[in-house]
Amino acid sequence: MTRAVPTREPGGDSGARLGIDARAAELVRSAVLSDLARRVVADCGADVGLVGVPDRPERPGRMVLRYWAGTRADLLHDLEVPSGTGLGGRALAERSPTWVSDYRAATTISHHYDAAVDAEDLYAMLTVPLLHQGAVYGVVYASLRAVVSFGDVRIRKVTDLVATATRAIAGAAAWSVAGGANWAVPAPGSSSRLTPREHEVLRWAATGRTNPEIASQLGLTRNTVTGYLKSAMRKLGVRNRVELTLVALEFGLID
Repeated sequence: MTRAVPTREPGGDSGARLGIDARAAELVRSAVLSDLARRVVADCGADVGLVGVPDRPERPGRMVLRYWAGTRADLLHDLEVPSGTGLGGRALAERSPTWVSDYRAATTISHHYDAAVDAEDLYAMLTVPLLHQGAVYGVVYASLRAVVSFGDVRIRKVTDLVATATRAIAGAAAWSVAGGANWAVPAPGSSSRLTPREHEVLRWAATGRTNPEIASQLGLTRNTVTGYLKSAMRKLGVRNRVELTLVALEFGLID
């Protein structure tokens, strides 16, 4: 009897391998981030640990809180956070750690999520982006139900955990382009990285405020505001305030 030999589509094995690698990488990512939220509570003395991850590739300036530990209510669960809003959105936009000792009284952040924060009785909050080669794989929140200042020891513990998790996620993403393509918010490019103060001035300019109004709001001189805006325009490669706002929206630097 002649045994039939199954035919294979060209590239079939490689395509199947790619799909398996993508699923494996996704499982690693989910496990790492879920464990990270728990370890922020267990190892860093936080009352609540949260991890926000990029939403969809067509909406690069947003993340969703997908992992949590220590929560009492569900208002923070699956909460969508656009770049620049709240403390986590600020960390997403600025690509650097940020913290407040009393979230509710903080004047340096927007207060889009006060109801959810109040429901958890949270005050002190630290947010750290998961950064690798200019891309953001998520933002970690370490929150406490008390008004306290974040000391260097606690900040270092959280940032060390985040660094370890980011290396694991980046390594898993490298297994498969399909597995890692939707995980990170890409950096606009080294020439487009704005300073925190440039971000702040840009966000006010995007609301239509004039330079004198921005200067009064932020306690700066008019010339200083002009200097920040010119610097932001140069880094983003634009010629005027309209183009500046459009490019900033495209990159998710403002909502």
